[in-house]
Amino acid sequence: MSEAQRKPAVVLLSGGLDSATTLAIALDDGFACHAVSFDYGQRHSCELAAAARVAAAMGMCEHRIIKLDLSAEAGFAGSALTDDDIPVPKDRPAAGGIPPTYVPARNTIFLALALGYAEVIGALDIFIGVNAIDYSGYPDCRREFIMAFETMANFATAATDGGEQFIEIHAPLIDMTKAQIIRTGLALGVDYGLTHSCYDPSECGLACGRCDSCRLRLAGFAEAAAVDPLAYQSH
Repeated sequence: MSEAQRKPAVVLLSGGLDSATTLAIALDDGFACHAVSFDYGQRHSCELAAAARVAAAMGMCEHRIIKLDLSAEAGFAGSALTDDDIPVPKDRPAAGGIPPTYVPARNTIFLALALGYAEVIGALDIFIGVNAIDYSGYPDCRREFIMAFETMANFATAATDGGEQFIEIHAPLIDMTKAQIIRTGLALGVDYGLTHSCYDPSECGLACGRCDSCRLRLAGFAEAAAVDPLAYQSH
């Protein structure tokens, strides 16, 4: 299939393991992928460099980094990822409830911007790497949220006015365990050494090995009987 024959799609690319795997799936499905990352005031902003590495390695049509401010200084306090006064939890046992690393309405905001960009480039498909099994309790990683956003999107855009075209929000990892995600990515040739998952990396970008995201990642690689190529401070 030539590049001109491939349908365009917008892929949310954080630079983490899940989004890199989602991008690989979208490419394998034959889409011409336009990656979008967000610089939103996150303390782990080194993930943006990882996103750029992944996008370059996978040969994106385009990779855009959209800047917006969801930091505590901008009035969006309440998340350990955007407020330096709130510590990132370390070494905590699996627990219910919404963790302090939840960023209010983050996926809603990201998908809304991706939807606008999709209209600009004529794309009807948006990919996001949310997961409802091995996740940290975020309400915007559930299937119900994705279905609700897709319904809204199809009422909200000029592209879908008239009912002849439909926006589809793809969440291919939604029902996978972390080990299944890793196995899928490895089978598709994802280089996980390019990715970054840690919520609280060192100044030089080393993963802490102790936050929820690192622990899920390490457990996933162990269950998949694969070697995590990242260097960690400790784990």
